[in-house]
Amino acid sequence: MWRDPGVSADSFYEIRPECTDVPISRFKIKAGKTLSARKWQAAFTREGYLDIGKTLSRICRGGVHPSIRREVWEFLLGCYDPKSTFEERDQIRHRRRMQYATIKEECRQLFPLVGSGRFVTAPVVTEDGLPIQDPLVLKETNSAKGLAVHNQDNNNHSRMVATNSLKKVTDKIVVQWLLTLHQIGLDVVRTDRTLVFYERQENLSKLWDVLSVYAWIDKDVGYGQGMCDLCSPMIILLDDEADAFWCFERLMRRLRGNFRCTESSVGVTSQLSDLASVTQVIDPKLHDHLEHLGGGDYLFAFRMLMVLFRREFSFCDSLFLWEMMWALEYDPDLFLMYEMPESASEKAVGSKGKSKSIRQCGKYEREFLKSGSKNASEAPLPISVFLVASVLKDKSAKLLQEARGLDDVVKILNDIAGNLDAKKACSGAMKLHKKYLKKAKKH
Repeated sequence: MWRDPGVSADSFYEIRPECTDVPISRFKIKAGKTLSARKWQAAFTREGYLDIGKTLSRICRGGVHPSIRREVWEFLLGCYDPKSTFEERDQIRHRRRMQYATIKEECRQLFPLVGSGRFVTAPVVTEDGLPIQDPLVLKETNSAKGLAVHNQDNNNHSRMVATNSLKKVTDKIVVQWLLTLHQIGLDVVRTDRTLVFYERQENLSKLWDVLSVYAWIDKDVGYGQGMCDLCSPMIILLDDEADAFWCFERLMRRLRGNFRCTESSVGVTSQLSDLASVTQVIDPKLHDHLEHLGGGDYLFAFRMLMVLFRREFSFCDSLFLWEMMWALEYDPDLFLMYEMPESASEKAVGSKGKSKSIRQCGKYEREFLKSGSKNASEAPLPISVFLVASVLKDKSAKLLQEARGLDDVVKILNDIAGNLDAKKACSGAMKLHKKYLKKAKKH
């Protein structure tokens, strides 16, 4: 039987010619498997209602065509309700863009470089809120040359004076935010540097703006290293900065717990603990071995969970992996849960779960619902935990035979970069999830 070998999608995310050591992308656009623009448009009624069930199964078969990825992701991340009309979504989009503009202006009033096409990579205030007049800060905020300057115009002089003459800041919340701005800048210049997209200063500035605004609205979490890797695809896919921001904000609803830090722990430790529990159930021998090596806290898997395998896959393949994960986990009440959490919980309790169409759920969510584990106080473990467990299971024999210390574990796992197949990884995660649910039910 003839099989379509598919067409590479790399041309949509151009790599800089001098970057020769990037992982090869395995994702291919395949006719009849990849969700195409034609199939996507056919999934809507005349009014704009989306048949999300059909769409999810197509995404899991062959991913999303890059030309429609931005529109599809807005649904997968819960920005829009599949049961909404074109007109309702236009109204929501307009309202959100206005909302973002208001928040961004609030940030600009606090620090005039926001929205200026420039950004900083050196601290601008001390921990006591005193402005820093360090040469690098002055260069980045004032100079017409150098890294953090773009589109100089006649208005910049007044902006630069305002930036340079920041008075002592007494509000601790504002000080905390200002202290993160250079950290965001340092990460921005290192993010996805193999892509031609980030050769343009305006795109780097856009990424910095979105992350700076997010750090301001989510004061509890602020900014954490790794957020750049999660936000970058949104900046690349969505032309409008406000749309990119809201997609990132929705993604962070799922992941912000990982970035919540206390003096004694990092939020992702709870997912690492879940990973340990899963591995103990599905591969007790490997779990015991890792514990014996002193790796029972599973910190070696920290990066995979924090940035959703961005470093283990090529840029193109990581997008494919993400959309498959979100399609598998999809809950049709996602939009309602984010926009009106009280209504969503009332709906769940009042209907005893019956109103949620199983057909409109992702396969991973369906399996969880069928297992009978779902109740008002319990949520499924994220599929990312099972993805890491699947990688460990795949490398189990090698880890048992060759790992004599944690350094060996890290080296073996680092060697998987560029050698993973996104679709196989998701398939492996689903199998382990099913196995885990069966075994966990017996205990």
